[in-house]
Amino acid sequence: MNMRVPFLDLKEQYHSIHSEIAQAITRVLDSGQYILGPEVSAFEEAFARTHNAPHGIAVNNGTSAVHLPLWALGLQRGDEVIVPVNTFIATAEAVVLTGATPVFVDHDEYYNLDVEQTAARIRRRTKALLPVHLYGQPARMDKLAALAERHDLWLVEDAAQAHLATFDGKSIGSWGDATAFSFYPGKNLGAYGEGGAVITHNAELNRRMRLLRDHGSETKYQHVMAGHNYRMEALQAAILNVKLQHLAQWTNLRRAHAARYSELLADCEPIQLPLEHPLSDPVYHLFVIQADRRDNLRDHLEANGIGAGLHYPVPLHMQPAFAQLGYKEGAFPKAEHAAKRILSLPMYPEMRDEQIEFVAKTIRTFYTNGRKSK
Repeated sequence: MNMRVPFLDLKEQYHSIHSEIAQAITRVLDSGQYILGPEVSAFEEAFARTHNAPHGIAVNNGTSAVHLPLWALGLQRGDEVIVPVNTFIATAEAVVLTGATPVFVDHDEYYNLDVEQTAARIRRRTKALLPVHLYGQPARMDKLAALAERHDLWLVEDAAQAHLATFDGKSIGSWGDATAFSFYPGKNLGAYGEGGAVITHNAELNRRMRLLRDHGSETKYQHVMAGHNYRMEALQAAILNVKLQHLAQWTNLRRAHAARYSELLADCEPIQLPLEHPLSDPVYHLFVIQADRRDNLRDHLEANGIGAGLHYPVPLHMQPAFAQLGYKEGAFPKAEHAAKRILSLPMYPEMRDEQIEFVAKTIRTFYTNGRKSK
């Protein structure tokens, strides 16, 4: 009899911390303060401290979190920002929102910004590098930070999928000018709604981002610049404060699940397992394989009650939203090749070992039966 393995199960996690969440929500409702306030300040401090940063700015979603530091750094029309072509559209959208132009670069073997290609794309109008720690795999921050310093570029990290990840023993967020996180419900640290945050070691950048987050205001009805409403709700901050206390444990479970997948699928030749750079400590927001006959395998998994996802099926240079940039098919062969083969397997902390075994067995059965039918 087949068991059901959802791609993601948020209810299972909620049930495990139900009483803590209920107390946090009641506390906010009783306070009568629902936007910013002490709950948000407490979360900002705790989240920044978790990533060894002195400043944290909580915002309303992950897209705002990427846009805010780029905006605060003064990016404008005519500037260029180097962005990986294999990422969610929000990364490049944040660049466009400043008026600057995203310049796409293909990925390396870890699905992150290729360092050599990045170096080749730097030119006079380049103002910033925007690496993404995709799937929870840290980008080559040592080399990217060196590039940014050599060419006097800003370095902003998109860590929407990489809470608590480290590279070369340093927390993600320790390398650049600012680092953006998402708390979309399915993220490693997820709100019960939308949320995001930026961390930075730069006090002046922190000040500017705080102004821009709240209509350019330091005191009510006094506005020193034109900003936006990127404020976090107190309810989401209170929920995130509860969940942050469990994040290290959940992260270790994700790593254990990834190791188990890799063990069970190590000799399954039609698939390619994710690689880990020896200096990185990934957090496996997603466990992404490349698979022969990917679409057929996905159908087979779903027919057996197993959820699977595609992250991401269309590289950014082939999206209609960026047609004006003039890229053509074939411009980024690694991303285009991977887009036809990538498949995200179920991954969440509450997975049981028998579920992982069932997923691996179902994958093996698909390819074994396929060989027999030839």
